[in-house]
Amino acid sequence: MSNRRTFIKQTAKATAGVYAASLGFSAKSYANIIGANDRVRVGVVGFSDRFRQSHLPCFQNHYKELNFDMVAVSDLWKKRREEGMAVLKERMGHDIVGCRNNEELYGMKNIDAVFISTPDFAHARHAIEAVKAGCDAYVEKPFAETMEDNRAALKAVKESGKIVQIGSQRRSGKNYQAAADFIQAGKFGPITMVELTWNVNQPGRWRRPDLVAQLKQEDTDWNRFLLNRPHEAWDPRKYLEYRLFWPFSSGLPGQWMSHQIDTVHWFSGLKHPRSVAANGGIYQWKDGRRNWDTITAVFDYGPENDPTTGFQVVFASRMHNGDENPSEMYYSNGGELNLITNKVSPKGGLKAGPASAMHMQPNLLPEMNLVEKVEKVATSANTGGDSLTSAHVRNWMECVRSRQQPHASVEAGYAHSIANIMTTAAAHTGMKVTFDEKTQEVMAGGKVFKY
Repeated sequence: MSNRRTFIKQTAKATAGVYAASLGFSAKSYANIIGANDRVRVGVVGFSDRFRQSHLPCFQNHYKELNFDMVAVSDLWKKRREEGMAVLKERMGHDIVGCRNNEELYGMKNIDAVFISTPDFAHARHAIEAVKAGCDAYVEKPFAETMEDNRAALKAVKESGKIVQIGSQRRSGKNYQAAADFIQAGKFGPITMVELTWNVNQPGRWRRPDLVAQLKQEDTDWNRFLLNRPHEAWDPRKYLEYRLFWPFSSGLPGQWMSHQIDTVHWFSGLKHPRSVAANGGIYQWKDGRRNWDTITAVFDYGPENDPTTGFQVVFASRMHNGDENPSEMYYSNGGELNLITNKVSPKGGLKAGPASAMHMQPNLLPEMNLVEKVEKVATSANTGGDSLTSAHVRNWMECVRSRQQPHASVEAGYAHSIANIMTTAAAHTGMKVTFDEKTQEVMAGGKVFKY
C-alpha cells in the first residue's frame, strides 16, 4: 500500500498539469482524485468509551490535514456496533461499514490502519491480528497482561514492520519530553527514588450497571470475547466491567500504573524492574470484584549486572479517597523533579550544613520550569479530546505517513507490560517477583507466573 501511494505521489507531481488538462479536469478536481487514492483508510476495533470520547475527537483534529478517513467499525456487541456506525457516519459524513468481528473487518481488504481500544487483556491479541492483516495500529495500554501475549505481540509487530503506537500519551507531552531530556543529559544526577500515586474517590469508576442490564448474550459473541483466556460462564459484568476482574484486566496496575511506570523506563533507559513486591486488597468496594481497590507496589530498578547501583520506585493507588490528580515525583541527591508542577527544584538536595560534616560540597539543582506551557494529562476517559492524547494520535498518523517510529513504540509497550505483569504476580502470590532476562518470564518463588 505504501509503495502504491509513493508511486501515485511521484507520478502526480511529475505529470499533474499535462494529465489533468488532457482529461479535462481542473487542477483542483485532479488534486481531489489523487487525495482519494492516497487516503489512509482507518477501521475501529472496539467502539468503546475510550475510543468515542478520546480517540475519535483527537483523530478529527487532524484527519483532514493528513488525508485520513474512518470507514469501518468492528464490535462484537450489536448495540455498540450500530452506535459506532451511526456516530461515525455523522462525524465523517459518509456511510460506515459495521463488522461483527475482526475477521469481517480485515476481510474488507482495504483497511490501512486501526484504532484498538478493546478490553485490557485483548490489546496484544488484537494488535497481532492487525499487523498480520497488514495494518498499522494505535493500541491502547496496557499492551499485554501476560508474558505469553506480550512476547507474541512484540514478535508479530517487529516481523511485520508496521507502525504501532502504544497509548502511552505522556510520551507526546512537551513537559515529559523536557523531563526526559533533562535527566538523560545528566543534569538531574542519578535517580535515587521515584514516587508515583493515582488516587480517586468514585464509587462508579469502572462500574456500568445500567449498561450491564442492556447486554444480552444473544447480541454478542462471548466465546470470541474470551480469546485465549480460560473459559468462564457468560457474565455481562466481566464483558463490560472487565477492569474489575482478573484475568480480563489487572485493574490498577494496567489502567493507571502502566502510564506512570512507562516514564520511569523512558527517563532511565531501563527496560524493566529487577524486582517487585506488592500489598493491598479490596478494602472499600465489596461489589464482587476480583481486582484490588487499594495497592502499594515497591520496585527495585537498576542494571542486572550491578546490584549496588539503582533506585527505588513506589506506586500507590486507592479508589476510595482521592481527587484524581496523578503525582509523579523524581528524586536525586540534588533535589527533585516534580511532574505535578512541572518544575525542577533543589528541595531536599544536599546543603552546606550536612555536607560540611562529611567534607562534601553542597549538591543543589537549579530552580527551573521544565516548559513554559504544559498540556494537562487527561485523567478520565470522559475528558474528551485532550491536547496530550491529540498530540499522541497525530504523532501516530504522521508516522503512518513517514514510516518513522512513533513516540511510544511497541518496545515501550512491551517494557511497561513486564512491570505490570510483575506487579500482578506479586499481588497474586504475595512473593517478591523477579524477571528472567534469558527466558523473558516473570518469576515468583522460582516458578514462572501463570494466570
